[in-house]
Amino acid sequence: MDLYLANQIIVVTGGAKGIGEGICRVLAQEGAVPVIVGRSAEDNLAAVAAIEAAGGRAGQVVAELSDPAECERAVQEIVAQYQRIDGLVNNAGVNDGVGLEQGDYQNFMRSLHRNVVHYYLMAHHALPELKKSRGTIVNITSKTAETGQGNTSAYAAANGARNALTREWAVELLKYGIRVNAVAVAECWTPAYETWIQTLTNPNQKLREITARIPLENRMTTAEEIANTTAFLLSARSSHTTGQILHVDGGYVHLDRALANA
Repeated sequence: MDLYLANQIIVVTGGAKGIGEGICRVLAQEGAVPVIVGRSAEDNLAAVAAIEAAGGRAGQVVAELSDPAECERAVQEIVAQYQRIDGLVNNAGVNDGVGLEQGDYQNFMRSLHRNVVHYYLMAHHALPELKKSRGTIVNITSKTAETGQGNTSAYAAANGARNALTREWAVELLKYGIRVNAVAVAECWTPAYETWIQTLTNPNQKLREITARIPLENRMTTAEEIANTTAFLLSARSSHTTGQILHVDGGYVHLDRALANA
């Protein structure tokens, strides 16, 4: 299926690794030009090189998104280079374990800047170009907003805000024909997830316990599966879809997990 994304300039925050990299790869396969925004020039350039080696096109801008001024500068650089923005994927963030009992105000606020403030700022600064292109926004969000996780108050709060902003922006931007949706992630296998699981006492057992609770096929979601849905939401193929939070999670959040062992 042609998603009609050829030559579109799609900004992807955190696009050098994990889910973001998967999104960039799929977009490039569809003929779009993903522009990675991330803090590491080395990681950004490596991701761009991999996409180009596969026959696609990509760009990158180095920016520390927890710094509000860097968000504005990143968008300005992209517009200066490409003269337009057709889509924005807000993806960058980290489950940083800032909880209630052990947390504090400063770490809580820093986590919000790492995980949701730049979602707002990137959309705010990209909006003039998105108005011109009648572009799209996709926010990557997490199950933690709905299920909780424990010891991650800031990240859960940030994802609750991501979900709320998705619906709020969908309403506010109707008059411009800009669609806004979200993809909610539960258990997705990425290098960061693998690193985390290896910190546990018995990582293989823990992984088996997690996958056993994922109803569909008892396996982790892949970054490519997140990316495929993201690309669809960015495309004209989803032209009457806005304000939606799509769960690409094998039924983890909404299906009875007892089904997994039925």
